[in-house]
Amino acid sequence: MEYAINKLSKMTDVSTRTLRYYDEIDLLKPARINSSGYRIYGQEEIDTLQQILFFRELGFDLERIKEIISDTDFNREKALSDHLSALLKKREQLNMLINTVTKTLGAAKGEMIMTDKEKFEGFKQKLIDDNEQKYGAEIRKKYGEDAINALNAKLKGILPEQYAEIEKLSLEMEDTFKAAFETGDPTGTLAQKACELHKEWLCFFNDKYSKEYRKGLGEMYVADERFTAYYDKNAVGCAKFFRDAINIYCYNKSNAE
Repeated sequence: MEYAINKLSKMTDVSTRTLRYYDEIDLLKPARINSSGYRIYGQEEIDTLQQILFFRELGFDLERIKEIISDTDFNREKALSDHLSALLKKREQLNMLINTVTKTLGAAKGEMIMTDKEKFEGFKQKLIDDNEQKYGAEIRKKYGEDAINALNAKLKGILPEQYAEIEKLSLEMEDTFKAAFETGDPTGTLAQKACELHKEWLCFFNDKYSKEYRKGLGEMYVADERFTAYYDKNAVGCAKFFRDAINIYCYNKSNAE
């Protein structure tokens, strides 16, 4: 069955403007253009659009989606299987958070007692699951099963007061880094303070912190598009700035070790 662009838009809730943009960037081309100049989409394009939406739901950017589905080795059946696994994991995360909220509400009403540890179980598990989904395979290959399993066990064992401290530290680190980037000086006081906070944050999760490990992370922030996108979300060049600041910080052995 074929669909004109307006009909496809209504059926999928994807705007005609978005469909036209997908055409312009060669992400989703119509099967043909009819005599009236309308874009017409066939079954193959419908399936591709569904695949695009699956990837978007999982947080992939358009450039990365285009690379994946245009790859000659792309296997739609395997991609669907991977999507299903990711969505099931996401559902587990949501169920755990729903359970945490339900318990918290019950405790607030005096209907039950909730321990401080229980209040944070859902958040800690979501952090672990998110890391596994995004980076699990590659970090296990790079650092080994034992190291990652130990890290996950440590995350699960974080006490409520430690969790609150980590959250506070994360916010301070982010604010300091933003202010440092505005100065444009990776050697400056603010940039180096951000690096010190980053070191404190890392040490919560890694008992074997080292200068080499730290510099490797800095390079990964630039080399890995996911990290680059995260740090560059506020301004292009943030990831490189942070990498440079980390390298400068690590040259000072008293700081780096």
